[in-house]
Amino acid sequence: MSDDTFIIYEEEVVRIDALLAKMLKGSEAKCALLVDKDGHLITRQGFTHSLDTTALAALLAGAFASTKEIARLVGEPEFSVLFHQGKKDHIHMTIVGERSILVVIFDDRTTIGMVRLYAKETSTELAKVFDDVKVKAGNKPQISHELADSAQQKLDDIFQD
Repeated sequence: MSDDTFIIYEEEVVRIDALLAKMLKGSEAKCALLVDKDGHLITRQGFTHSLDTTALAALLAGAFASTKEIARLVGEPEFSVLFHQGKKDHIHMTIVGERSILVVIFDDRTTIGMVRLYAKETSTELAKVFDDVKVKAGNKPQISHELADSAQQKLDDIFQD
């Protein structure tokens, strides 16, 4: 079990969703996803019904992981923003804190400049939410590693049969 895992509760997801909705309204983007660096979708807002957001989250996290290696090869610690331009839809990705990626999908109804502006502002606010999560996690009792390992072993035993 990783020591840097943390749990985002419904209260924080509501705050995150409100920030994403505000960003979408201001930037006039189509949708936004918040993805952890492991490729798990944290939450989404906007017009996502036609997207396979689970697969998209995993692929976007993979794109950031490969770009991190490219950055290292050219002497940068990390590229914090990625942009993909298509014929009609575009994707803007920004690292939020140390563990997540803000993804904004937009079309020609807005500009990359507007999306960058609102994404940067939203990333700052999201980082504050994650800081609050860390503080809360520090105030809550943690499950011992032995108990967690035991539970994981039992789950493995159940699903291997």
